[in-house]
Amino acid sequence: MDIFRASRTERRKDNFTGDVWAETFIARPGEFLHGCIFFAPSARTFWHRHERGQILHVTAGAGLVCSAGGPVREIFTGDVVWIPPGERHWHGAASHSFMVHVVTSFGNTEWFEEVADADYAG
Repeated sequence: MDIFRASRTERRKDNFTGDVWAETFIARPGEFLHGCIFFAPSARTFWHRHERGQILHVTAGAGLVCSAGGPVREIFTGDVVWIPPGERHWHGAASHSFMVHVVTSFGNTEWFEEVADADYAG
């Protein structure tokens, strides 16, 4: 059995738009990352994808998630989102709310460009 302590809360600027803070619980590079992310209203990730998929569990607030070529979808407290391996996507807080989610990302993450305000539509 292992017990992991959360890292100190860190402000994230690379690969994010807006005010975002994160705590990492477990990081095993190339295998998985498990942590918690706080998004201020309208804050969001850049476009990205995960080698072996990602799980988001919204624990507070309201947000948005979008896969490339798909519609922007709303997510709320209690929702769990599965993003399949290799699916290019973004996620973040709605314009009217903060959002907190617990995240588990599998494999390596590949980051792309910033999500344009017109595409965010939050």
